Amino acid sequence: MAGFVAPSRLAALTKLRCSIFQTSYNPESLRTGAKYLRRRLRGPSMVGYYPESFNIPQIIRKYKELEMVDDDEEERLIDVMDRKKRGKGAPKKAKAKEDSRRLNKRR
Repeated sequence: MAGFVAPSRLAALTKLRCSIFQTSYNPESLRTGAKYLRRRLRGPSMVGYYPESFNIPQIIRKYKELEMVDDDEEERLIDVMDRKKRGKGAPKKAKAKEDSRRLNKRR
């Protein structure tokens, strides 16, 4: 039996090989995720793939000379006015502390 090598000697050889070649010593073959950590990061290429988003209300405020109209904001303002006409709008804010509904509430 000249070809038999003790498992402890093989383990020592593996440990030495890992220290020489700067790899991780993993005798139990546990999952370490090293394959995914070595890979190139996806983030920068994904950020470059999607165009920068723009904010229409911000552009309208910045360039007033273009006289652009934000349709969504106009629709919202019309809806608020319609609700107020029907009496469904937000209540008026109290100017003084006495006007507050909380103080008039009985406990």
